[in-house]
Amino acid sequence: MLEFEDQPCCPISRRWANKPSEEASDNPETPEDEKKYEDLGSPVTKKMRLEPGIPDGVAHCQSLDNQESGPVPPTVSSSNVPTQELATVAGRAPSGAKVVDVYRTGAKCVPGEAGDSGKPGAAYHQVGLLRVKPGRGDRTCSMSCSDKLARWNVLGCQGALLMHLLEEPVYLSAVVIGKCPYSQEAMRRALTGRCQNVSALPKGFGVQEVTIQQSGLLFEQSRGAVQAKRADSPGRLVPCGAAISWSAVPEQPLDVTANGFPQGTTRKAIRCLQARSQISKVELFRSFQKLLSSISEDKWPDSLRAQELETYHEYKEAASTYQEAWSALRKQAFGSWIRNPPDYHQFK
Repeated sequence: MLEFEDQPCCPISRRWANKPSEEASDNPETPEDEKKYEDLGSPVTKKMRLEPGIPDGVAHCQSLDNQESGPVPPTVSSSNVPTQELATVAGRAPSGAKVVDVYRTGAKCVPGEAGDSGKPGAAYHQVGLLRVKPGRGDRTCSMSCSDKLARWNVLGCQGALLMHLLEEPVYLSAVVIGKCPYSQEAMRRALTGRCQNVSALPKGFGVQEVTIQQSGLLFEQSRGAVQAKRADSPGRLVPCGAAISWSAVPEQPLDVTANGFPQGTTRKAIRCLQARSQISKVELFRSFQKLLSSISEDKWPDSLRAQELETYHEYKEAASTYQEAWSALRKQAFGSWIRNPPDYHQFK
């Protein structure tokens, strides 16, 4: 396994892929947390968040600490979320006490978008803007999670390749957020509100009214939960470079990577075929080609038979209805969306 950084997670057993419930049976939640989903329609009293050692009575509102931070009061209590889990920027209350400003996201506005105001508190960010994921090194070209979910809510999560073989997009029916600082209004604005007025989409495409709920369960491997367990342990926690992707399929249901490579990859094997993640673009394209080879060409859709296609880019562009919908979405809502250079998609 590549040792680019200390990783506080243990290797994942592939046995878990077939029986995930067995390893999740020890639920540390208290009885009052047994209600997994909450009705977020009713207002909840705002909570205070102070830095350790600050006198009681200095209140500061909390909002969803994600890419859509903004002046929206939270609707769910987050008093059990450690201060360290929130992006902290020091400020001063009228009494002179130091308070924690939680209206922050590390995601940066994409070029071409209006910038954030930088004002203290809820006015720090301008909401509704496209952003790229935060990183500890060079700025990434990956769009923020809320931006991607908003796009999927119009185009579907199947992508361009599979649209060749589908009659209509595959949409998410619900999005469930774990226990954390949360705002229902901010989530709805981020995932559906920004695209609400998008029109002139091809048949089958449309802005979906996805159900958004919050769970009463805390993710056991979240930063806050791990910090609570290691409160008396020396050393500093750093983000883990591992990622786990699971699918309910019989063949290779689990894809575990570390720093972008399959778990266990050595430095010498980085350029080998075995060093590719099963969900990388090139491997997904290989799976798509394998699927096509199992279908008689006379049964292929017209979009695949109308022209000679070779590269990944050509196959994606040939999905005309998907590309038409994506073009309409960019023109009407996401004009500054960052697109990878075409050279990145010229593999066969």
